[in-house]
Amino acid sequence: MKIANIDLGDRPVMLAPMEDVTDRSFRLICREQGASMVYTEFVSADALIRDIPSTVRKLSIDPAERPTAIQIYGREVEPMVEAARIVEQAAPDILDINFGCPVKKVAGKGAGAGMLRDIPKMLSITRAVVDAVKLPVTVKTRLGWDHDSRIIVELAEQLQDCGIAALTVHGRTRSQMYTGNADWEMIARVKENPRLKIPLIGNGDITSPELALQAFDRYGVDGVMIGRASIGAPWIFNDVSRVVHGSDRAPLSISDRFNLLRRQIIESVDRIDEYRGILHIRRHLAASPLFKGISHFRETRIKMLQADTLDSLMEILAQVEQMLLSAPACDN
Repeated sequence: MKIANIDLGDRPVMLAPMEDVTDRSFRLICREQGASMVYTEFVSADALIRDIPSTVRKLSIDPAERPTAIQIYGREVEPMVEAARIVEQAAPDILDINFGCPVKKVAGKGAGAGMLRDIPKMLSITRAVVDAVKLPVTVKTRLGWDHDSRIIVELAEQLQDCGIAALTVHGRTRSQMYTGNADWEMIARVKENPRLKIPLIGNGDITSPELALQAFDRYGVDGVMIGRASIGAPWIFNDVSRVVHGSDRAPLSISDRFNLLRRQIIESVDRIDEYRGILHIRRHLAASPLFKGISHFRETRIKMLQADTLDSLMEILAQVEQMLLSAPACDN
């Protein structure tokens, strides 16, 4: 699959953009584990124009993580164009426009998935951004605002006509948020449209290698994007690559997986500071499947998520790792 002149290979599997998750360290780890391309946390156009330091830092890309897409969001044409030009100076491989974020603080203000209620403005923003930069521009969006306005088949054509180089569709409406099941049949309808010529990337509920393979074989997408299933489990890209691409990558051992979590913790602390770095990483620890199925784990889990020093957190992880290594084999 190619996005403009960027060759992602056959059946690429990508890391989805996620706020407070896809920082540079996590992106690099996911690339090392087999992700074909990674996306930054989404970047507010307004905050970027105001030169907010925490937003500007999101534009930092490690050469080893490429290809990388920087994703921006906003609700007005001029700020989105100005932000796109700022992003272009950071030299990502791709500029992605977020028309899919469903959270109230974004969609409720008309940005992200909120644009699904104002298609003319969505198209105006897309055309203007495409015209403003030389980077390949892509879009990520949803099926529609709600069940009665699932307009994605027609919208995909309209976005293509604006000049985007690829489209990612999350198989839910904005009203669904992250509830219910992603509708991959609807994503397949987008792909089956003979007038759609750009690559289509499917997103939503890809939690295993088998589901990723099904997305390609049954629904015909050109690429797959994995989001929440990677939180606390960047090795999912290793697992998917072995099934989807037939790679000879070895599955990661329990100790390998713990070492990746330790690396995330250390790099988060180094990037921010000890207290806030640990706060940032708690989301990964809370979501990690590594701890599922451990008997009588509740008290230890609370201690792990309340740890506020690097030494105490590392000590708890070492205890849990030893607990798993000495326990009878189980599916984690």
